[in-house]
Formats: sequence, C-alpha cells, structure tokens
Amino acid sequence: MTTTNYRTALLQTLARISFKLDDFTLSSGAKSDYYIDCRTTTLHAEGGRLTGLAILDLLHEHKLKPAAVGGLTMGADPVVSNVATASAWHAQQHHGAQLIHGFLVRKAEKAHGTGRRIEGFLEKDAPVIIVDDVCTTGASTITAIEAAREAGMKVIAAICLVEREEAKGRAALDKACGDAPFLRLFTANDVRGEHVKHLAL
Repeated sequence: MTTTNYRTALLQTLARISFKLDDFTLSSGAKSDYYIDCRTTTLHAEGGRLTGLAILDLLHEHKLKPAAVGGLTMGADPVVSNVATASAWHAQQHHGAQLIHGFLVRKAEKAHGTGRRIEGFLEKDAPVIIVDDVCTTGASTITAIEAAREAGMKVIAAICLVEREEAKGRAALDKACGDAPFLRLFTANDVRGEHVKHLAL
C-alpha cells in the first residue's frame, strides 16, 4: 500500500467509525454539530496500523527524524504506540532505519514510585515529536510540548490526526511550537466530507 493509500484508508476509517453528526458539547464547553472520537480508530486493529503508517510517512515526507514521539495521556496513547510499532516494522524492512520510541505525558506528576510526569522514553536534548488525535484549542498538545521541554527534550514538530480549525487552536499551537512545525493529517472538514460522501452512497 502506498503513502497516499495509507492516508486515504485512514481517512475512510475515521469517517466511518469515528465521525458522528449530532448536537455535542466539546471538552472546551463549546457546542458543535459533529464529534470525532479518534480513539475508536486509533484503538481499532486496522485503524491503529494505518495511524502509525500514515504518521510515519508524514515524518519521512517532512524529513523529520525524531528519537521518540509522545503526547498527553490518554488521547495520544494509542497514536504513540502505533507510530513506535510502525517504525519498528519499517526498520525491519529497511536496514538501518531509525527506531522511534514512545513516551506518555501524565496530566500531573504521580504521587508514588518515581514521581515522574513522563513515562517511557526520556533523554535530555533528544529530538522528539508531540502527537495528538484531535486538536481544537490545542491545550492537550501544548501541555505535552511544555512537559517535554521541561524534561530537557527538544520538540522538533507537533502532529495531530485531525485539526478542527476552530477556537483559535492553530494560533495557540503555532505559538507553542515556536520554530517547530505544527502538522496535521486531516482537517475536520476532510473527515466530514468523507463521512457525508459515504452517507450518500
């Protein structure tokens, strides 16, 4: 399957099992006539595989070479795992290709054990990418960016599966990213369009 086909198949999966038209209240408190629950796709066996491969292709397209990907629990959890696994499969097929490890950012430091806020990969000065499933205000992504930087890692990009393009999220994310790019695989309108197209069939 080619890069284009990975993305197309992922878009079709998101439109089929993650997109709902109705009246919803978002986590920000805003009202919306649609909702995208990406976890039903990223936790789906084939949807998860496509998620990892599509993001890996996006990294190659933009010549990004992170040591790890990470994000705020729990929306980012399956995305992180899928990308790390996709990189391992890619490395088996392409000798010498870099492995991309994963890390998860807790919403608060845990009160027991190591007390760490970041679980998994953690190396000072390592280039990392922050991932998320849906970006609206960008708050979850920004929290993860700040936590990674506070831990001494270098954020070289942020990526979301679906950008809702509202609530001034893009401006907030661009500011938080600084010189690092903020990338997306799809807009909410992309997913809506695919969903409506299939309803018409």
